[in-house]
Amino acid sequence: MHRRRGPGKGAAMIDSAPDRHAREKPHTMTSAPGDPASKVLCERVTTLRQKHRFTLEQLAAASGVSRSMLSQIERGRANPTLAVTYRIAQAFGISIGELVDDPDASASIERIRGDDPGMLFRGDDECSIRTLSPLHQEKSVEFYEIVLQPGARLASGAHYEGTRELFTVASGSAEVSAGSDHCPLAAGDTAHYRADVDHVIANSGAEPLRGYLVVTYTG
Repeated sequence: MHRRRGPGKGAAMIDSAPDRHAREKPHTMTSAPGDPASKVLCERVTTLRQKHRFTLEQLAAASGVSRSMLSQIERGRANPTLAVTYRIAQAFGISIGELVDDPDASASIERIRGDDPGMLFRGDDECSIRTLSPLHQEKSVEFYEIVLQPGARLASGAHYEGTRELFTVASGSAEVSAGSDHCPLAAGDTAHYRADVDHVIANSGAEPLRGYLVVTYTG
């Protein structure tokens, strides 16, 4: 599972980003040190950016907010306008309320709706990846639903050292590769493998492959 870079969110918006960059600066102001609202926002933007494996440049392209402004927000040195906050939230596929919400104040049960488009990490003719773990939580475990069409494969480069993945086949058949090792999987099978080397999940059958992926990080 290649989670460190967003799947092309920024590319479609790069051409229009400079005009928005020019408009945003006059409508932001420096926040007072220790402002609780700014602290929550800066932590949420940083956490979500790392979660999506965005660089500041990629988030700037996806949101239309300049890199320098994003850097100030993450350091708690700027209080963005509603419009700027909205564009950042849209880049992450969430609402403003979800962006500024303090996770520590949330309910003890959180539902992730199956039809929530904000949880769809990738969706095309070959592959669908849906995030099943809450985006706003900083955690060492991630959970995904993956659907691969016949002949499709999900290839990922090495993640951080110590990262491991567990992939369970719900329907169809798969072949998982990690480094030079390969393992066929039938429905109901689970593979546990290193993800700090190049790795691939491939649909090896004639029917769509549906499975569930758990990614665990250490350190």
